[in-house]
Amino acid sequence: MTSRCPAEIGDPVSEIDTPALIIELDAFERNLDRMADLARTSNIRLRPHAKTHKSPTIAHMQIARGAVGVCCQKVGEAEVMVANGVKDVLVSNQIVGARKLRRLAALAKQAHIGVCVDNAENVADISAAAQDAGVEIDVLIEVCVMRSRCGVLPGEPTVELAKAISAADGLRFAGLHAYHGRAQHYRSHEERKDAIAEASREVNETIDLLRQAGIATEIVTGAGTGTVEFEAGSGVYNELQAGSYIFMDVDYAKNLDDKGNPVSSYEHSLFVLATVMSVPTEDRAVCDAGLKALSVDSGLPIMNDDEKAEYVGASDEHGTLRVKSAANPLRLGEKVKLVPGHCDPTVNLYDWYVGVRNGRVEALWPVAARGAVL
Repeated sequence: MTSRCPAEIGDPVSEIDTPALIIELDAFERNLDRMADLARTSNIRLRPHAKTHKSPTIAHMQIARGAVGVCCQKVGEAEVMVANGVKDVLVSNQIVGARKLRRLAALAKQAHIGVCVDNAENVADISAAAQDAGVEIDVLIEVCVMRSRCGVLPGEPTVELAKAISAADGLRFAGLHAYHGRAQHYRSHEERKDAIAEASREVNETIDLLRQAGIATEIVTGAGTGTVEFEAGSGVYNELQAGSYIFMDVDYAKNLDDKGNPVSSYEHSLFVLATVMSVPTEDRAVCDAGLKALSVDSGLPIMNDDEKAEYVGASDEHGTLRVKSAANPLRLGEKVKLVPGHCDPTVNLYDWYVGVRNGRVEALWPVAARGAVL
């Protein structure tokens, strides 16, 4: 059941009910344009990750700027995207189980569908589902470039799995998925650069081995917001999967550029709007955005206006704010903007985006794939 919308078009920000997930549209649109420009000038495909926003509305805005489609992590996310007119979806994850594979194959009747694998048994199961549905599904091998999650080792293990895919009915070997998740959050420019250079080397050697085996590698896809510049310039990757760039969050803002300064390519555009609900002491206030309104897996949110207060603690329904000066207090009923520590799981807590421009509500978009974990 979708929750009550927290605002109406035309409302001033002061009248938005809270906690609310708000997008500052000017910054958001600049972020969309910057990534689209990077892909275009690098002559590389952009397939942004919809797990960040879970919104067909935003997916279509990305596609209108040149994206070839989107990535999803779950079949349920892909179903929402396809049902709302997104015609090219890569499920950049392993999908296991007959029920899920039937749903995946059914999507391939309506859109161009790809999926990732790292296991020959899974390849056989996807092949059976595709044949039963009378469809063809693109299959990419997930190459384990970070050695800590899913994936096949680069080199001969990848070649052997590619042979199995190429021989399977109903499947088309489409290429390699090589995403270095940990590198997204390496703080120094050199650490991120070196990690992607090593991943690119391993992938390039694997492409050579595939070529020797007579197997063409059409797509090499990967990259995230923290490393996208390196994949774009690698000469190996030809598709980018960055997702968080549209919103940014506290964690990504900790990454440093080659001069040791915070990376400034993309702006904070996503905020949780909260209301001060209690002022127990002159140095402490409490807002209505706690653990059920903000993900704290990557740390606490920060105050957008950090001159007045600091967010120092979260419980289920409360956020504790440390007021910095009695001369500049927070007042009961005052609205505060919080930058989430991690944007993706924070988005998944909400039913609505409230798009704001010039202090007023301009757009209301459903978070249509919220909770799509199957």
